[in-house]
Amino acid sequence: MTAAMNETSKLLRVFRVDQQLRGLRSRVDAAERFLEEQRRLHAELETKLTAASAQLKQLRATAAGHEGEAQRVEARLGVLREQMNSAKTNKEYTAFLNEVNNLKGVKDAAEKQQLEAMEKTDSAEKLAAELTASVADRAAIVERAQRDRDEKRAEVRDRLSELQSQRTSLAAEVAADALRVLEDLIRRHGDDAMAPLEVLDLRAHEYSCGSCMMSLPAEVVMSVSRGRMTRCVSCSCLLFSETELFGKDGENGKPAKKPRSRKAKAKAEDDGDDA
Repeated sequence: MTAAMNETSKLLRVFRVDQQLRGLRSRVDAAERFLEEQRRLHAELETKLTAASAQLKQLRATAAGHEGEAQRVEARLGVLREQMNSAKTNKEYTAFLNEVNNLKGVKDAAEKQQLEAMEKTDSAEKLAAELTASVADRAAIVERAQRDRDEKRAEVRDRLSELQSQRTSLAAEVAADALRVLEDLIRRHGDDAMAPLEVLDLRAHEYSCGSCMMSLPAEVVMSVSRGRMTRCVSCSCLLFSETELFGKDGENGKPAKKPRSRKAKAKAEDDGDDA
């Protein structure tokens, strides 16, 4: 008849299924993080493109306004020149000439502003074109990242469901308070939530924590050997050992006999059959 499983063994089974779940989820989580980062970059580029497009529209309107102003002034200058040619008095001619000279300054200023606006428009057009290309490139990356994320989800979906069901079943066998301790340690320390005993000196029964590598008192090692939920005195992780630490008289500090190998067991069975 199989002996009842001790508390530490039950916790270890839950912990190892949790490790597998985290491993599978990490693949999907990494793909998800990459996708979200690409979406963020794509959104930033779209925002920049929207701003650049608005600026380009404004610059074009400004350039058109200065061009229109220069054309209106030129039209007025044409009228004034005709009036100058038909002036009857010197006074009239001088008045027309003064206005022409003033309007020439206005026209020069309008043309200069138009040229500056056109130069800015050219730069804005180049920026908008570059951003448009960048948005398209980033959109393609987002599409590939989403496809990769979806593929990874599909790859692990069945196994995740199986492991989640297994974890639920195993967790039901663990005492509620012990399970809460394990889950809290997993949240805070991940794969370091549980650690094996590491042998420092087998003859002297000296062991250390497999996580923080600090030496462990004899009473802690004894507690682990009895299958009780035991925490490292240094890092607080849950300790376990998958090998028998002590024999039936382990309380007296005597080590358990070394388990026979498969070959030894098989030979013993053959000898028994021959007998």
